[in-house]
Amino acid sequence: MAGEKKLRSQAWFGGNSKDAFMHRSWMKNQGIPADAFDGRPVIGICNTWSELTPCNAHLRDLAERVKRGVLEAGGLPLEFPVMSLGESNMRPTAMLYRNLASMDVEESIRANPVDGVVLLVGCDKTTPALVMGAASCDLPTLVLSGGPMLNGDYKGQKIGSGTVVWHYNEEVKAGRMTMDEFIAAEAGMSRSFGSCMTMGTASTMASMAEALGIALPQNAAIPAVDARRNALAQVTGRRIVDMVREDLVLSKVLTPAAFRNAIRVNGAIGGSTNAVLHLIAIAGRIGVDLSLDDWDAHGRDIPTIVDLQPSGRFLMEEFYYAGGLPVVMRALAERGLLEKDAPSATGRTVWENVANAINFNTEVIREFDKPLAVQGGIAVLRGNLAPQGAVLKPSAASEKLMVHRGRAVVFETIEDYKRRIVDPDLDIDENSVMVLKNCGPRGYPGMAEVGNMGLPPKILAKGITDMVRISDARMSGTAYGTVILHVAPEAAAGGPLALVREGDFIELDVPNRRLHLDVADAELEARRAEWQPPEPPTAGYYNLYVQNVLQADQGVDFGFLVGRRGAGIPRNSH
Repeated sequence: MAGEKKLRSQAWFGGNSKDAFMHRSWMKNQGIPADAFDGRPVIGICNTWSELTPCNAHLRDLAERVKRGVLEAGGLPLEFPVMSLGESNMRPTAMLYRNLASMDVEESIRANPVDGVVLLVGCDKTTPALVMGAASCDLPTLVLSGGPMLNGDYKGQKIGSGTVVWHYNEEVKAGRMTMDEFIAAEAGMSRSFGSCMTMGTASTMASMAEALGIALPQNAAIPAVDARRNALAQVTGRRIVDMVREDLVLSKVLTPAAFRNAIRVNGAIGGSTNAVLHLIAIAGRIGVDLSLDDWDAHGRDIPTIVDLQPSGRFLMEEFYYAGGLPVVMRALAERGLLEKDAPSATGRTVWENVANAINFNTEVIREFDKPLAVQGGIAVLRGNLAPQGAVLKPSAASEKLMVHRGRAVVFETIEDYKRRIVDPDLDIDENSVMVLKNCGPRGYPGMAEVGNMGLPPKILAKGITDMVRISDARMSGTAYGTVILHVAPEAAAGGPLALVREGDFIELDVPNRRLHLDVADAELEARRAEWQPPEPPTAGYYNLYVQNVLQADQGVDFGFLVGRRGAGIPRNSH
């Protein structure tokens, strides 16, 4: 068509040069017919399938569904693998490899003859890693999530993946649940393929992709085993071909308004604190200025209206049957809390995508005047203990602990915590503040999900189920409690958290967003003079990571990866 933009893939396959001959010839060894290279859009299907990533173990089949859609729309689908990040198995944490996987994605896209990309994601870090890498390239891009598991079931009760583990483990430690019962719940928790069916990080990030407009409506909640997930995959394949023809690149969708909408949606669904890190990192890649202040400004007064575990009662199946994320987005829009004109990958505005959404269950997706939490979102705390910020999820915390002053019980490392927490002589009570150090981006490379420290058995035996906990770590999106996370700067970087000592008093004031260490400045300076930084790793990826990782308030990306580099054609060396 006259005036139509030349496809990127034609730099490989177009014409009759020696190079074009070689590129086409090699591809034909897969049985691809000659007319497949005649100028039709080439769609890369970026797949995080892996049997070591249980949440993504079904993505091979989903990729085939995407291919059908691409072929129907006149495109050429070509699947390629990238590093798969499974939080359930990877040690020390999948977050350590999020940036590495994003590099894999970015360079795989840039180096290969693709005009548009479908990102097949599921487990927690696969979504941000793939979106970060694709954002740096800025081609037409669609996210397709693998979907959540079916509800867990144990003794006739619905149980949520992840969340029930924390709860039952505390019950075992308190002597209220036997080990046999604990093990019996194991099989019932994960009874189909898919990601966590709680509003953990996987479901949160699937929701964020939909809220940002880079996934089709209903991407977040359709169960992995539901036939409608396969149908969505096929439609996604069709739509990405049209996006290439429309030149609807990622930067046209990932606007500042899109990120503001995602922050508000995160508050309404009671989303994971991990979304803070990931959205800041994605924004940095696409060139949008997003900070912790934006999270507080746009998410602070958003009520949590989705009644899902870990904050509430229900699970992702019920959320989908109630109408899914479009219902939430319509409710926000009708109250002036969603920027309706934000563009989306459908080619329509976000409002046009959700205007006809219907709420089929007002217990699961509540009315605004009957919220699960009046102030949802993410509370961003600052003070002399966290000068660059820390975060807390109010919908998962205890109201009575929102204003609290307590004596610090300090654990220098996660190993120190594990060793001492079971000691019946540990000097701790329910009013104490548990402090964990050296578990941030550098200190525990990758910033593991250890911030929701389990309470001491002697406290649990008293019927106490929550205490104030503070760390520079993360916590699983499936976890709950009055847990202050992402303290920045972290202890290993010399932040004030490194200076906290046993017996210091700490003041928490969530309504006023304050986190204060009640120690005189002169004393803190004296302690700082004695502090020694930990020895960094000397070789390998750990060294690269520790030397280049940014702090939590900057998204924990590598400094050298921030920014949009585009998908220019690499130099040909043949």
